[in-house]
Amino acid sequence: MKTKRHIKIYWLFVVFLFLSRMTTAQEASLKEAEIAYTKEDYKTAIELYEGILKNNGESEAVYYNLGNAYYKDGQIAPAILNYKRALLLQPGDKDVRFNLQIAKQRAVDKIEPLGHFFLSDLFSSIRDIASADMWGGIGIACFLLLMFCLVVFFFSKIVRFKKIAFYAGLFLVIIVIASNILGYSQVKALKEHSEAIVFAPSVTMKSSPDASGTDLVVLHEGTKVAVRSTLGDWSEIELEDGNIGWMPTKDIVKI
Repeated sequence: MKTKRHIKIYWLFVVFLFLSRMTTAQEASLKEAEIAYTKEDYKTAIELYEGILKNNGESEAVYYNLGNAYYKDGQIAPAILNYKRALLLQPGDKDVRFNLQIAKQRAVDKIEPLGHFFLSDLFSSIRDIASADMWGGIGIACFLLLMFCLVVFFFSKIVRFKKIAFYAGLFLVIIVIASNILGYSQVKALKEHSEAIVFAPSVTMKSSPDASGTDLVVLHEGTKVAVRSTLGDWSEIELEDGNIGWMPTKDIVKI
């Protein structure tokens, strides 16, 4: 028994040591990337941030910093791509949204989005205030408060407290339902997103998935498109103004 126990402790120590070294290495890389960015060595900063994402997985902060480095290096398409990826992880980040708008102004194509029903836009703006995890946390916290209000309502002998608990409970029920709906919508948007960014300096959108198709419009790097389907080496894309066409899949990168 002692041998098995010692083995477990040994492996726990090894895992802890491994995770500690990974964290230390990531912190060192982040610090190195920040120094390179401060020195305006943006290419080195880009390489370091890309390495951190590759080795440690997605991070809203790293995507944001990588977007900044690409923007400063004059690479607008990768900057927009990484700002968009940061927003997928943290939709309510105002700094990311601001920098994304600045980067979009550098893009060549100015496509006016189609109008949406105002209630749909309102719902999306409220949903994007927080991430799915945050909405889930709000829902759990309000549910626990709701349980407390129910306890007060059923067991308190003071009428005033019972009234307060009743109305507070009704309000919390609404918040719990709303936070679950918003969180679910956020998760669904994250899983089903089909947006991509044009990376080619310029590419012609075709009427069909082949080079002989009719030319529809010329798009430039940094333009956001929605991928509707793929066929061979071609992707059917939809622009924000509703126009639909085809372009080579190699010329776009999905967010």
